[in-house]
This record gives sequence, C-alpha cells and structure tokens, in this order.
Amino acid sequence: MFKILLLPLLFLCMAFTPCSYDNFPVPGGVKNMLFYVQRSINKNTIVYQLNYKDNNELNEKEPIRMYWINYATSGANEELNYIQRKYAYGLNVALIDNEKKTFAFNFVSYKKQTLYLIKGTDKKYHVFSYFNNRLVQVNRIYVHIEGGSFWTPKVKYIEVDGKDPVKNEELTEKIII
Repeated sequence: MFKILLLPLLFLCMAFTPCSYDNFPVPGGVKNMLFYVQRSINKNTIVYQLNYKDNNELNEKEPIRMYWINYATSGANEELNYIQRKYAYGLNVALIDNEKKTFAFNFVSYKKQTLYLIKGTDKKYHVFSYFNNRLVQVNRIYVHIEGGSFWTPKVKYIEVDGKDPVKNEELTEKIII
C-alpha cells in the first residue's frame, strides 16, 4: 500500500540514513491545514490545506492546495514542481456530493487509497479514510523509505496519525509494505 506514493523525490539522498521522525517539526500557524506528509529522508514537509477563493468560498475545482515547507534549509514555503504534482504528491480530486460539498481524492502516485474531504460535526472540513479497516480523521502521513531509486523508493511502512472520529481518540495506524 502506498508503495509508490512518493515517487520522484527530486532529492538524490536515497543513500542517506533515514531520519528519526521523533524530532520532525510539526507545521504551526498554517491556516486551514488539513494534513501533512513527511518522509524519512529529510524533514521537509508537504502541507495540504483548504484552498479558498478570494470571496472565502471553497475552490471546488481545486479544493486542496499543497506546498512544501523546506525545513532542511530556510524553512520557507515552496510550490511543488510539475513532477512532484503529476507523479508523486499531487492529488486527483472529484466532487462527489454537490449539496454537502464533499470530495473524494487520492494521491496521483497511489490510486487505490481513497480519502474524503468532508465537513465534520464541527462544521469544518477534515480528511477521512479507512486504514487497517478503521476510519481515521487524517492529520499526518509519515512514509518510511529505506533505499531504492529516484523513481522507485523502497517504502518499508506508512504511519497515519489522526483521530478516531467515533471514539474521539488520537491514534496511529501503521501499514507495513
């Protein structure tokens, strides 16, 4: 699962020892952040946030905006480049309920895992999906990579941090590849 989720890394640091994610930064002060993705190869983080138009309405054609926080150097925000958007971290998004403004999406690099952008009971948008047969409100996805190549990294496991929306408990689901 998610074997090719993060294909073109655009960093040739596959030979480096994976970082420990215990000391990875948590993006702070990001308005309308839905979730973020981190990888073991460095602390750079991809943020996924709601994309509003100038009139504060959700952009239905592109409801989720994504960008890097480059923690490895300056900490600046950077747009994803074409290869990152089209082959790795980009999303395929579809409106599935016009009345409730609900969306289904998946990563361009892994079409088997469907995620949903849905308004929760708090009237705010959240991302939900099933991992290990458990519904999770997704907050963070960590991808542990050990070796491989530029186009086919060897993903050992994925951890999804979030919340059980029924029990209101924090949880981590680990998916072994």
